Amino acid sequence: MKTKMQSLVMLICAGILFAGSTTSYQLGDSVSDFKLKNVDGKMVSLSDYKSGKGVIIIFDCNTCPYSRAYNDRIIGLNKKYASQGFPVVAINPNDPAQSPGDSFDEMAAVAKKKHYDFPYLQDLSQEVAHAFGASNTPHVFVLKKDGSDFKVAYIGTIDNNTRDASAADKKYVEDAVNALLENKPVATPKTKAIGCGIRWKNS
Repeated sequence: MKTKMQSLVMLICAGILFAGSTTSYQLGDSVSDFKLKNVDGKMVSLSDYKSGKGVIIIFDCNTCPYSRAYNDRIIGLNKKYASQGFPVVAINPNDPAQSPGDSFDEMAAVAKKKHYDFPYLQDLSQEVAHAFGASNTPHVFVLKKDGSDFKVAYIGTIDNNTRDASAADKKYVEDAVNALLENKPVATPKTKAIGCGIRWKNS
């Protein structure tokens, strides 16, 4: 009986894991278009970037200490790579009812204060975050343009030192984008996202 129960639990867990894997993007998957509201009030779609080489999607927020620690580095990524065809698009997935500091007005205030020169979108329904399988803020997905599709080429964290950018000796996102710009495979295509858990809506 015990063995049968253990087997049942394992099957249930496997089913949950399989279900989860089919509902979020994996490396090499094509990403569906989405449209979200930017802090300037305009709607932004992934398809708006079809003339570029790719997009650096970063699920981010106002309130997480990790997000704040990486804020300047995120700004730096856009300044470095937008002109090379890989702009940053930041998406706030947090439920403002759970995290008032991540309301649309607060997002707009942060973007203005920090002089964001990239979109900062609100995923109010959290559908985009679920589609990507985002779990933390920040959580990065580097997309490569492949024909008419955007395909996932890197998933994970920005670098290997949250506290000090100058001490990071592995710059995963930069390495990934540099490789893609040179039409080379990404050496480290997946890392663990380090940050605060997304504030999901109460079901």
